[in-house]
Amino acid sequence: MQRKLLAAALFASLPLVAAAQSSVTIYGIADASIAREDTDTVDGSRTVVNSGNQSSSRIGFRGTEDLGNGLKAMFNLEAGVALDTGAADSVLFGRRAVVGLEGSFGLVTIGREYTPIASVAAQSDILGQGFYGTNLSAFNTNRLTRRLSNSVNYKSSSLSGFKLLAAYGLGETATGPSLDTAGVALEYANGPLFLGAGYHRVERLATEDDKEYTFGAGYKFGIVEVKGNYLVADRAGVNNKFEQANIGAAVAVGAAGKVYVNVQRNEQASAKGNLIALAYSHSLSKRTNVYTTLASMRNNSTGVFGINASGVNVTPPATAPGADPTAIAIGMRHSF
Repeated sequence: MQRKLLAAALFASLPLVAAAQSSVTIYGIADASIAREDTDTVDGSRTVVNSGNQSSSRIGFRGTEDLGNGLKAMFNLEAGVALDTGAADSVLFGRRAVVGLEGSFGLVTIGREYTPIASVAAQSDILGQGFYGTNLSAFNTNRLTRRLSNSVNYKSSSLSGFKLLAAYGLGETATGPSLDTAGVALEYANGPLFLGAGYHRVERLATEDDKEYTFGAGYKFGIVEVKGNYLVADRAGVNNKFEQANIGAAVAVGAAGKVYVNVQRNEQASAKGNLIALAYSHSLSKRTNVYTTLASMRNNSTGVFGINASGVNVTPPATAPGADPTAIAIGMRHSF
């Protein structure tokens, strides 16, 4: 009788053991602000409620399953949300949609994933690709590629601080150039030091490929952190090469505050634009902070460069070269 009870108890525990080997997490960010934005054009000034002035608002689902022998299956589905209206900010899971395997060899994913260059750019942006004046403006249309659909991706485990990232995205075109994108990046992280470089090749024209590359660095000493990067989108054709350089610093203010400053230079053919950005963030808890962010772009007579935050874009129309956009916002962000 005791043997039967023991066997029944063991059998009943099996589903619990299986459940303990896998996990699913729901997470997200809610970020909203009140902003004053001005494109320096007729009727170009407005007061708005924005979503994503520091971090794009989102909701995501991620999970892992332990397959044994150090191997794990994983998935991540992440959707952007426009917090000001409640609408989706793009296709449903346009931020990230992958499934993959992880082990001592690193991580292999299939689906819609961040590019190798995006990783280098994110880690070398003092604004954390949030706030007005971030390097996300370098990923606008016809510039650098931030995410790859229909892609296979590899991220190695860290080896003496070095990490390799590689990706191949299929354009899946029926006719014409393939639009396939191949990318690779090498990163080095050791304590307060970060170094990274990445390169993409995009088959956009039958006779010539587009090229994208970036270099980034960062160093933290005490309460001060410095980061900078150089990003290039060299599109096929004449006068299509876009270049951007960023250098910035952040200084901790007490236990809860941080001040940020970033200087940015944009160039494309004869067009040039110089930007300065300032931001302050104050933590109310581990998950909640309030912030203010402002930036000003000065374009030359042919420049139409704009200001980007994580989920916000303040750019003059192409018909208004020489316009100087400015933006300021006060907001709150909560992560869960």
